[in-house]
Amino acid sequence: MFKIFSRAVAVLWVCGALAASAQQTQEPKIAAIPFALQWKNQAAAFNAAGNTLSVTAGEKTDMFRDPNATYNTNTAPLLLFSPDADFVLSARIAHDFTEKWDGGALVLWSDEVHWVKFCFEKDYTGAHRVVSVATNDISDDCNSVAYAGGAAYFKMAKAGNVITLYSSATGKDWLLVRHLQFNAAPVQVGFLAQSPTGKKCTVTFSDIRYVNKKIGDPYMGE
Repeated sequence: MFKIFSRAVAVLWVCGALAASAQQTQEPKIAAIPFALQWKNQAAAFNAAGNTLSVTAGEKTDMFRDPNATYNTNTAPLLLFSPDADFVLSARIAHDFTEKWDGGALVLWSDEVHWVKFCFEKDYTGAHRVVSVATNDISDDCNSVAYAGGAAYFKMAKAGNVITLYSSATGKDWLLVRHLQFNAAPVQVGFLAQSPTGKKCTVTFSDIRYVNKKIGDPYMGE
């Protein structure tokens, strides 16, 4: 009887491990995005339903290329898709801001040394900070507005080779954060979670919206 019980437990454990493994390698689907999504750096865990995505970054995960060339890493989980030539992508980003540099971001990606990370992270003062990182061989790290709560709205617009970034407390009144030229191609766009100094960080992206359009007013993002 004990042997039968032990074998049954072993079978259940194996089945559970296989199910967990299958869940981790599966590519999520987001209702608002009409393209296939693929992982670059697998998340520790994830869940997707409708227009909400949660991504858990594991221990000491980050994406940054220090101007001093002392810290170059690309271990943060990225969920990416190939967009239209012009687009607007937005989402509400929320997490617990547990450890310094914990964050969630919208990302524009071309290759290991050409990308833009638009992040909501816990900065070195403990503030919940909007941070944009434009990387062309090295990273240009720029801190912007802080929000008091644990969630804020982020929007990224691409019009030709110009990228414009916006943030908002409400998702209605948008603040222009950064307006830059990005010439690397082709590009992918998507979502990132990071925990450079912590054990893990679970980021929830909700109210995800994607539109194939070229904005006419960079100040309004419309």
